[in-house]
Amino acid sequence: MNSPESAENPAPLCSAKGCRADAVWVLAWNNPKLHTPERRKTWLACEEHREHLSSFLGARGFLKDVVTLAEWESRPTSP
Repeated sequence: MNSPESAENPAPLCSAKGCRADAVWVLAWNNPKLHTPERRKTWLACEEHREHLSSFLGARGFLKDVVTLAEWESRPTSP
């Protein structure tokens, strides 16, 4: 994702239904009934949908972290 945008590697898009905006935020979450505590699923969000998607996940107790896409991409990967 750090390379220039191209047809083969487009910018990541917001996860909100019907949204085609570039993602700016990563919402890390997990459903404790389905996932181990350390597991993180992710939704991507544009500026406009960050609060709505965060509220949706937060109301269910799933939201664990909200960080910028750039910060998420710069995190070291787990083995």
